Amino acid sequence: MDTEKAIDKAEHNCLEHGVKLTPKRKSVLEILLESKHPQSAYEIADLYQQKLAEKIPAMSVYRMLEFLIEQGLVHKLASTNKFLACSHITCTHSHKTPQFLICDNCQTVNEIGIDSSLIAALEQSISDNHFKLSSPQLELHGLCEACQTN
Repeated sequence: MDTEKAIDKAEHNCLEHGVKLTPKRKSVLEILLESKHPQSAYEIADLYQQKLAEKIPAMSVYRMLEFLIEQGLVHKLASTNKFLACSHITCTHSHKTPQFLICDNCQTVNEIGIDSSLIAALEQSISDNHFKLSSPQLELHGLCEACQTN
C-alpha cells in the first residue's frame, strides 16, 4: 500500500469526522502501514523510538491505537493482541465485515471481506441462541500458501 496516499486519505477522513490526525497518531499509523506484520503496542513504541528517536509510553500508543480503530484506520487482532493498518484505507467503496487470515508460521495477515449473506446467517444463528454479538470480526488461523509449500 502507498503509505503517503494512505496517510493523505486518513487525514481527509479524520477532518470529515471533525477529529485530528495528530503527528504522533500519524507516526503510529505510518509504522503500521510500513510493517509487514501486525505489531503489539510495545513493538510499536519500540519502532516509534527507532524511527523518531523519541520515547513514547506503551499506554500512549494504546490510546492512539484506540483513536485509529475508532476512525476505521486500524484493526485489532483480538487473538494475538496486535494491530495492523486497515488494508482499505484508500478505498472509496463501502467495505464488508473484515475477516483476517492469520498464518501461524510466518505471522502474515490477509484482510478479506465476508459476504453479507454469510454474516446475516451467522447473526441469525447467534440471535437464535439468545446471544448478542459485540463484534462480527473473524480471525482464522492456519498456514498461508507460501508456508504450506515449505
